[in-house]
This record gives sequence, C-alpha cells and structure tokens, in this order.
Amino acid sequence: MFATEVRYTRFHRGAWILGAWLALSGPAMAQSEATEPSGIGPEVSELLSESSSRLRNLYAVRGDRPIWQDADSVDALVEALKGLDADGLVPSDYRPDDLQAASRAALMEGADAGTRARFELRASRTLLTALTHLQRGKVDPQRINDEWDLSIEPPSLDLAAISRALDDGDVSAAIDLARPPYEPYEQLREGLAHYREIKRQGGWPALMNVEDPLRPGDTGTEVTALRERLAAIGNDQLVAADEGYYPTIELQAPEPRVYDEALVEAVRRFQRHHLLADDGVVGPRTLKALNMSVERRIDQIRANMERARWLLHGLPESFVLVDIAGYDLRYFRPNGDTWRARIVVGQPYRRTPSLRSEITHLTINPTWTVPPTIMREDVLPKVRRDPGYLATKNLSVLSPSGKQLDPASVDWSNPGGVMLRQQAGPNNPLGQLVVRFPNDHLVYLHDTPSRGLFSRSQRALSSGCIRVEGVLELAQLLFDDTGTQANVRRLIADGKTRNVLLARHVPVVLHYWTVQPEPDGELAFRPDIYDRDDALIEALDRSVTL
Repeated sequence: MFATEVRYTRFHRGAWILGAWLALSGPAMAQSEATEPSGIGPEVSELLSESSSRLRNLYAVRGDRPIWQDADSVDALVEALKGLDADGLVPSDYRPDDLQAASRAALMEGADAGTRARFELRASRTLLTALTHLQRGKVDPQRINDEWDLSIEPPSLDLAAISRALDDGDVSAAIDLARPPYEPYEQLREGLAHYREIKRQGGWPALMNVEDPLRPGDTGTEVTALRERLAAIGNDQLVAADEGYYPTIELQAPEPRVYDEALVEAVRRFQRHHLLADDGVVGPRTLKALNMSVERRIDQIRANMERARWLLHGLPESFVLVDIAGYDLRYFRPNGDTWRARIVVGQPYRRTPSLRSEITHLTINPTWTVPPTIMREDVLPKVRRDPGYLATKNLSVLSPSGKQLDPASVDWSNPGGVMLRQQAGPNNPLGQLVVRFPNDHLVYLHDTPSRGLFSRSQRALSSGCIRVEGVLELAQLLFDDTGTQANVRRLIADGKTRNVLLARHVPVVLHYWTVQPEPDGELAFRPDIYDRDDALIEALDRSVTL
C-alpha cells in the first residue's frame, strides 16, 4: 500500500521512462565481398534521386548495394512486418502480403530492370516506415491532443547496423534496433501477449451487477465468478484444484464460494492497480473495472505502447516525471535514487497538459494571482453574488499596472483588466512554495494547504497545475542536486516572498499514461480521466499511406 508520506526508492536505470535515448550511430558499412552485387544499377539510382533522404542514406552506407535480391530476404521481411503486431502496431499498414506478391514478379527470371528497381525501393521504403513507427510512433500526438507540448525528435536509426543485419538475412534483428530498448516497453509487450492469450482462451467472465457490494466473508456464486475473474489475469492461487485428478492426495485448496483472505488480498491488489480505494470490497467502481472487456484492455495496452514510443527518447539521466493519469511524481536523481510523491492534477475540464520543459527557479512564500480562466469562471460569479467574498479570501484588487484598488470602485459586471492577488500565508492556494518551469500553459508544481486530498485514490481535482505532496522535500533535493546554496525551511521561516534560481536547470516531463507496468509484474490500468485513449486507439488502427 502506498504510504501517506513520500518515499525514497532505489530505481534501476531501466525503470519506467528513465534514461537517455540510445544514441544510434555507427560506422559505415564495410565493403561487401566480391561475390555480392556491386551496385544498385542506374534504374534504382534514378528512382533514389527522387526519394527521401533516409532511403538514400540507407543505400549510401551500403555502398549502393541492393538488399532484396532473393525470395528468402523478402520472406524474412514479410514475417518481420507481420510480427509488429506484438508491438501493438497494425501489420496490414505495411502490406506484407502485397509485398510478397510483388516480389514474385520482380525476382522471377527475365524480370526487367525497372520492375526490379521499383520493388527494391518499395521494400526498403516499407521497412524504414515500419522502423520509424516503432522508434518514434505511428501517430502524430499533436493531431489528437490539443494540449500536447512535447517535441517528437526525428528518428535516429542506426542505418549501418541495420544494413549489417540485412546482409545477415536477419530482418528481425534490424527491427530490434528500432524498438525502444527499455524494460518498461518490454513489459508492455509481454503484457500485450498475455492479454491476447487471455482473449484466445475466451476472456474472463462478466460479474453480475449485484445490488449489494461483495464483502469479505460473503459466500455464493458471485464470489466464485469473482475468483475466476481474478484468476484469469494471473492469480492462479485463487483457483481450487480438481480433486478428481488427485484422489489419494489431501489438497489444501480454497473454497471457491467463500470470500476468503486470499481473495480479499487479490481484490485489494486489483484495486491498487486500478487507482481504486483498496478496501477489498467489490462496490460499483471496482465492479466496473472488473467488467472491462479483455478487448478494451488490449487496446489500452496498445495505446500506451504508442505513448512510450513518443517519449522513450532524448531523456536525460536525471529529471522530474509527472505521471498525470497515475497521480504520481518521480524525481530521478543524479545519484540513482528515485524520490516519489502523490500529486493532484487538473480536473477533466481543466486538463493538465503534456509538456517538456526545465525547472529554472522556485518561489518561496508565493503570492497567488488568480489566473484569467479561474477568475472568469470561478471567482467573478462569487464576487457578484457576495461583495464580501474578496475580504473573506484575502484577495487584493489590482489595476493592470499593479496599483491596489478599492473593490467598491470596480464595476464587477465588467471589471476590465483588474487582477486579483492573494498574499502569501497559510491559506494561499499555492502553499509555501512553487516549482516553476517555462511553458505556454502557465502550469507549475506547488504546495497546497489542502493536504487531505492526497489521501484520495483518484485526484483529478485541480485547475490544471500540479499539487505535490511533500514538495518542500523535493525543493531541497533540487537545491542539493544542482549545487544551489539554499535551505528551504529557513527561507520559508523568514516570511519573505522571493525567487531562488537553480544553479543548474532540471528537466521536467508531464505525460499521460493509462497503463503502466508495476514492480510485481502486473499491469496497472488507470481511469482515462481525460478521455484520450479512444482517439489514440482509433488513430493507431487507421491505415497509413506508404
């Protein structure tokens, strides 16, 4: 169970989205043996001149030697393309069967040079498209998410290593060079295979929408169905063995109709993995998560593999990760430790954006200037109903130039450009400290006086910024790790509002995951609080033009 206080954990560099993207580069391809074809011929050269730079570069590192000269090499390519299903991609996007059919005409004896040339480049172009999708993602995130603000770097394929794998006839090895080389991605691949196997075996039973929640100690057929449902995803210890197979052995097996302690613990683990209150009671929310179809879970895994392909590159050794849908912040420190805390993120109608930036400074004892959206939608209606609201909330009224105004002098039906500001203090919405990083969305990490919200299992409750449990401890770590000579608690104690610049900027990434591998090997499925999965799944399944 996740403790109330923040914790230190030692995290391996292969942990969830940790580490820098492998710099893919390599020496030029060695000269081929004299028995191999010496060049691609004028027909291919002419077509290459009008092709993409990446395709031209592939043949350049090969010394202009062709690749797809026999049926075996094409068969290997076709099988590798079909195998991309294991990465949640759609093999039919790459037309493997059409490619194999075209190879018969291109490679048959007497085929003209033009046909061979067109097929040669078609096959290579298809491979490079698949490698690009595998390394950086098939879907452009900006087309399906208006709040996306993370740059996707161009693919950095190691064309020389890919060429060597192709010369060895090992297209699968070439594919492996593009796949994100991180343990969490491999865990998602394994999870996808596991859930597809569950689907192949018929899925899991749907539980009845019982009037009363199922509780520890209950008995009945509904408990048996619950046991079978949890066993389907890997809780084998919940299933009783068939005594008919072992008539002479006394079996220690659970009674399937009884909601016993083992079943309670399995339910609690399921609840934790789905960001539900882990009380061991199957109420409406837990029942809804249990009844989610295996097909839906497969789609969610595929969506998050695509998100991993977007993000698993260009990351530094040390950075702050905000997992929006998981309500979780992790600071991967330079010494290899990981500091972790629970967070509160934006409500569905005020979503926390996905972005990448750098933490530049911290504000100690911050004042709070009411953001335009909150002022328009939340504060002004309250001021119009109750003129005393401003005094109750200790809000000062300022002109656009910063001059303090008498609230009675303002026409609150049309206040113009006035600003509302709350002074530093225990009731300030930003608490005692703000962690700031430049971004167009005006979001930041901050303290809060409403610390009780961290105890909730689902915490999409803010107006877009991220409230961090134990943020004072995070601030001191940032000071210490960047060589910034400052003591957080002393600065807070003197009561002054001030900005403290970090001696070295710290990268920060805000991202959205609805499936994540857990340390116990199971996949955690989070509520899709911003309804982003469907658009991504639809885009993944949409055919591409090669």
